Amino acid sequence: MFGVPLHLNGSMLLLALLVTVLYAEFARRQLDLSQLGGYLIGFGFVVSLLGSVLLHELGHALTARRYGIGVRGITLELLGGYTEMDRDAPTPRVDLLVSLAGPAVSAVLGVLAVAATLALPDRTVANQLAFQLAVSNVIVALFNILPGLPLDGGRALRAAVWALTRDRHRGTEVAGWVGRAVAVGTALLVTLLTLTRNLAPLALPLMLLVAFTLWRGAGQSIRVARVSRRFPLIDLSRLARPVLAVPTGTPLAEAQRRQAATEPGAALLVTDSAGRPVALVDPTAAEAVPVERRPWLAVDAVSRSLAGLPAMPVGLDGERVMETVQSHPGAQYVVTSGEDVVGILHIADLAQLLEPQRKMNT
Repeated sequence: MFGVPLHLNGSMLLLALLVTVLYAEFARRQLDLSQLGGYLIGFGFVVSLLGSVLLHELGHALTARRYGIGVRGITLELLGGYTEMDRDAPTPRVDLLVSLAGPAVSAVLGVLAVAATLALPDRTVANQLAFQLAVSNVIVALFNILPGLPLDGGRALRAAVWALTRDRHRGTEVAGWVGRAVAVGTALLVTLLTLTRNLAPLALPLMLLVAFTLWRGAGQSIRVARVSRRFPLIDLSRLARPVLAVPTGTPLAEAQRRQAATEPGAALLVTDSAGRPVALVDPTAAEAVPVERRPWLAVDAVSRSLAGLPAMPVGLDGERVMETVQSHPGAQYVVTSGEDVVGILHIADLAQLLEPQRKMNT
């Protein structure tokens, strides 16, 4: 829609089923309908509700695109939806505008639905649907502006802290911890509402799942902030493992002997007859070869073509390195200087640099 890819997650079917059943029961009591009529109205409410969620996410997507941020797509799922962007906002102001665009759309939809509710005859199907859309959009708007990540209000809080401290990572971490408090508060509130019979018991698992998702998203935000602080430490000239070139056809045992004698930690690079690098020996595949077979097996048999491995210039900064890793996931990356291969970056080495404590604990 509007050039933004739309993805429908299979879990959305569970949301549709749950809301249809809950709302069908409510509609039957309020409007004295048959069972089939209640389910049809419940399904209509689901369609309207998902349309509201889609418009909420389009608010984020179109605002982001307005400020030059690419949008990879919108996904609708069990807990609503989310918009995936290809990079972070460049300034606190843009971050604030993008984060508040979704709740603003929901608020406008809520106001329009309230006006429709007041204008339509009472105790009619149209009146009830308008009323439920009004309540849903107002709740979505209010809930999303709570000041904790991963909610929209958490992104707004991050933008505010970022503007005050000039430190985006600190803003993310603060909003993440507030998000954990929001998750705990949500779980306690829905449990209390269920015990006092103000919330249908059938809705309790879904609301607790929302609280758990908020907690997990907040924790992920805190982790991302801590990892992002270490991006300036990424130096490919020091982090990449050196390479040892061996000609094509070299027996694996001989290549490993040269490696042990010169560069024990080096990656084995296979070159063609002209000396051009063409493949990289896979250390896992090489270790799987029985020792007695290694003198008779060429390195080519346990190598991967360099054409299949992403490449990074040796002078790439930490931010660009992480963008390459995110867009081209893999275990190894070729580090180049001009046309020369000067090293191999192992994703495990990068992970250890970015999260040394996590690596040590595992």
